[in-house]
Amino acid sequence: MRKRLLLLLAVVIATLGAAGAQAFTAYQQSSASRQAAPDVQVASAGALPSGPFVLFRNTAPGQGFGEAATAALSEPNGRRTLLGKACDRVYAARNLVSCLETRNGMPTSFEASTYDGSLVQQGTWALGGIPNRTRVSADGSLVATTVFVSGHSYASSSFSTQTLIGPADGSSHSNLEDYALMDHGARIKATDRNIWGVTFSPGKPNEFYATASSQGNIWLVHGDIAARTLTIAASGVECPSVSPDGQRIAFKKSTSGTLAGARQPAVLELATGNVTVLGEQRDLDDQIEWLDNGTILYGMPREGAGPDSDIWSLSLEPGAAPRLFIEHAWSPAVVR
Repeated sequence: MRKRLLLLLAVVIATLGAAGAQAFTAYQQSSASRQAAPDVQVASAGALPSGPFVLFRNTAPGQGFGEAATAALSEPNGRRTLLGKACDRVYAARNLVSCLETRNGMPTSFEASTYDGSLVQQGTWALGGIPNRTRVSADGSLVATTVFVSGHSYASSSFSTQTLIGPADGSSHSNLEDYALMDHGARIKATDRNIWGVTFSPGKPNEFYATASSQGNIWLVHGDIAARTLTIAASGVECPSVSPDGQRIAFKKSTSGTLAGARQPAVLELATGNVTVLGEQRDLDDQIEWLDNGTILYGMPREGAGPDSDIWSLSLEPGAAPRLFIEHAWSPAVVR
C-alpha cells in the first residue's frame, strides 16, 4: 500500500511539474510576443484626447496588445494612442473610462477599474466572473458591468451572468438579478433568469435597457434604477445599444429566435416597434456601438488569427455593406 501511495505521489508531482513547465513556457512566449514591435503605428499618452475619439481594445500583435487605446474619430485607422491599461473590455464617456480585466495568478481573478480623463484611477472592485460587457452613462456617473459567472457563451444551456450597476468610484452596486422583472404589470418570478448587456438611455441617468432571458425566452427590458424594476419592452432583442438620439436600439438578432444559432445586427424603432435586419452575414458576438444616428460599429474576430479582431462600420441605409473601420481592434466606444 505504501509503495502504491508513493507511486501515486510521484505521478502527481510529475504531472504538476509538466503542467507548470508548460504554463511557464506559454507565459514566456506570450511575454516575448507582447514585447515585439507592434504591427500598427502607436504612441502613448497619459490622458484622454481633447477632441472626438474612439476608445477600443488594441488587438494588434506585439507591444501594447490588450491595452486600451484611442484614435481620432476623424482618422480612426490612423495612429493609435496606447493608454497603458490592460483591459478585456473597455468603454468610455468624455471623462471616464471603464476597464474590465482578467488578472492571471493563483487563482485567476477578475477586476473592474475606472479612470478619469487624466487616467487617474477613480475606483476598483472585484468581479464575480469572466468579463463580458461594460457601459458608462453619458455623464460618466454610472458604470454597468456584465460577467459570466459560469459558462462563456450565451448559447450554452448552463451559462449564468452577473450584471451590476453603480457609481463610477465603485463604492456601491446594485445587482440586476434583484430587480423585479415585470410584464404588463405582473411580476415574473423566474429563478433561471439572466440579465446582461446594459445600455444607458441618453439624457435619462435613471433609465437603461438590457437583455433578460428565462426558459429560452429573450426580452428587451427597460430598467428603472430608482424603482428597481425591469419591464419587458420587446422580444428577441439581445445586447441592446441605444442610438445617440434615443430613437432606435441596435441589437443582435438570433437567426433561430433562441439563444442558440447565429446573430445578425438589427435595429428596433422604439416608436413603432419595427425591426430592420442589416446587411452583415457573419455571426455577430459583440455589443454594438453607434458611430452616429445612421451608422453602427461592432467587433469581428479575424478568422484564423487567434485573439486578433477588427472593428467594422455598417450604415443603416438599405443595401449597405460592412466597411472596415479600425484594424486590430475590439470593444469600441465613440466619444464626442
